[in-house]
Amino acid sequence: MTHRERYHSDPQIRIVNGVCPHDCPDTCAWQVAVDQSTGQAVGIWGHPDHPVTRGRLCGKVDRYLERTYHPDRLTQPLKRVGPKGSGQFAPISWGQAIQEIAQRLQQVAQEWGPEAILPFSYAGTMGLLQGEGMASRFFNRLGASRLARTICSEAGFEGYLYSLGAAIGQETESFAHARLILIWGSNTLTSNMHLWPFVQEARCQGARVIVIDPARTRTARAADEWIPIRPGTDGALALAMMHVIIQEGLQDQEYVAHYTLGFPQLAERVAEWTPQRAATITGIPPARIAQLAREYATTQPAAIRINYGIQRHQGGGMAVRNIACLPALVGAWRRYGGGIQLSTSGGFRHLDFRTLHRPELLQRSGLDHPPRTINMIRLGDALSLDPARRARALYHPRPVDPIPGPEEAGPPVKALIVYNSNPAAVAPDQSAVTAGLAREDLFTVVLEHFQTDTADYADYLLPATTQLEHWDILKPYGHYFLALNRPAIAPLGQSLPNSEIFRRLARALGFDDPAFRQDDVSILQEFVASQRHPDFATVRWEALLEQGFVRLNLPQPFRPFAEGGFPTPSGKCEFFSQRMADDGYDPLPTWTPPGHWRESSAQEDLLLISPPAHSFLNTTFANLERFRRREKEPRLWIHPEDAAARGIEDGSPVSVGNRRGQVLLTARVTEDITPGVVLAPTIWWRKFSPDGRNVNQVTAQTEADMGAAGTFYDVRVWVKPVREGTGSGASRQEALAITQGD
Repeated sequence: MTHRERYHSDPQIRIVNGVCPHDCPDTCAWQVAVDQSTGQAVGIWGHPDHPVTRGRLCGKVDRYLERTYHPDRLTQPLKRVGPKGSGQFAPISWGQAIQEIAQRLQQVAQEWGPEAILPFSYAGTMGLLQGEGMASRFFNRLGASRLARTICSEAGFEGYLYSLGAAIGQETESFAHARLILIWGSNTLTSNMHLWPFVQEARCQGARVIVIDPARTRTARAADEWIPIRPGTDGALALAMMHVIIQEGLQDQEYVAHYTLGFPQLAERVAEWTPQRAATITGIPPARIAQLAREYATTQPAAIRINYGIQRHQGGGMAVRNIACLPALVGAWRRYGGGIQLSTSGGFRHLDFRTLHRPELLQRSGLDHPPRTINMIRLGDALSLDPARRARALYHPRPVDPIPGPEEAGPPVKALIVYNSNPAAVAPDQSAVTAGLAREDLFTVVLEHFQTDTADYADYLLPATTQLEHWDILKPYGHYFLALNRPAIAPLGQSLPNSEIFRRLARALGFDDPAFRQDDVSILQEFVASQRHPDFATVRWEALLEQGFVRLNLPQPFRPFAEGGFPTPSGKCEFFSQRMADDGYDPLPTWTPPGHWRESSAQEDLLLISPPAHSFLNTTFANLERFRRREKEPRLWIHPEDAAARGIEDGSPVSVGNRRGQVLLTARVTEDITPGVVLAPTIWWRKFSPDGRNVNQVTAQTEADMGAAGTFYDVRVWVKPVREGTGSGASRQEALAITQGD
């Protein structure tokens, strides 16, 4: 009996349609069973009618009710009563909290200017309203600094856009029709599980699935073949594949002639990228590179799934650009089931956000210039009182953008408002971030569900509602269905939606604009009604209410570039990009080496990558006992060769560090990782880690080649055994003392 069958016939149960809010391409439609006598949610499951969700939720969200009703859930406003970082709070009323926060923000704006106030948020919810909807209205009216949200995908997006024009990809359902699937730098079973059934359908029809990844992940173990590759070298592999395809005349000459730009220049460029040359970079044998290129070019339809980890290094944007050229070179776009998917978010690029974000409110802020924009991956620098460091935090994503000097840094950040994020755990260069958060002169407000690592540093901690308790609209990045979330239950305790919290702050600050008097339903209705592009002709409020989700007005089957029509300046897939040249880049595909390739170190002799843990979603779910038990403890995958050379045994404690800091982990000695590379599944809360730190102790605030994005997988470290008692290596007690700064 299905969940829906179980509850549908029960007159005591009301079934409510909603959608998962979390940072995952699947954006699953769900249904919630609510006991009408108690108002409690008693069941949750994937919506069976959604063509991608198909009735299933991941192992995390399947337990969403546990998270919603967890005893540690924040349900009342709190005010700090202990030192910064101590996590000591006392209850306070909403009225008093809002009044005191507004007074402090007014003081900061009057003394330092509104740019001294910084919002910090990301994808704790992907909802358009509870994410950046009312928040954008509030910060526009305030004139606060802006935040460049670069922590996840910007480098890859920019590289993809230079080649294809928008983050449009083949639809997830089309993978069932592929005959060859390259899962390239993506652990689908952990971070995109609803793609896998379509992959399995293709395999039942004879398709081969090849995973290219530095680690033998769950997905690699389930595939037909795993091709280990050194991190940061994917762009070189793509160049060598193009070399073989062109040298052997395997390209789709008709597609290339009609729908691409710059083929002669591309052919000349990749002539030097032999499989032998790429092999020395990637670690993949030349013969396998050549055969992979032949398989890809001659097996149609061929699909490529790449994900965001592939671009988290200093050559990440160019790597994605190179791979994005492959489908056009072999004409994979012609057939349903062929192409590439990084994201489908470009399908929503024509959404008009003006009624939601109200950019015109900035004109009432009193600023006579656009607010500065701070790069979120440089939060440690942004919170510094040193103007030179703050200048480094200013957003300048392209080579042609001038590098700001200290005189352009602007005022110090004196107030920080954090929502939908946990920067003390997720931001790079953790020591710099926590040093900034610990400043006594920094006024910090955190909107949260739980007392996170960041919340410990708050002056005021405000309880926010979960997805079961508020309205929202979700735009996915793994399919083409817009979804509506209806609240299933009343807010727990005194928790409020983000939208209402910012509404109350706006009123307390004297903002009398009508934009702050709209309720959530009115805002969403107006947003839906304001869409004019033909792609949204199917998106109507009544349809969203009735069905819970609506597919964009796209052809079925959707073959976005079967006959060209790329949203680039030329209308073609641009092997040669004049826009890249204008922005200061090489206009042709090339290999931009990762930072660790250029910065060799005899001591920091291993490369660290830190992909998502299977049971966490960023830091969400990491505080729930069930999921921590599944992950067991913060671990480090290390190859037997590297472990033996360091005297490290499976299950033993190790210290992992570099010049930025160090962290205590437990070794997992395994051949599932490439030699010379170590892997630390993330993201553990610091307070649940053995030494009160996580792997972001060793990540840097450096930027990728495009989009000023993060470089989380471009980290050199040393790894040392930690032994009890005497002998080589530090003892566990010594390691703890070192990592805690004693």
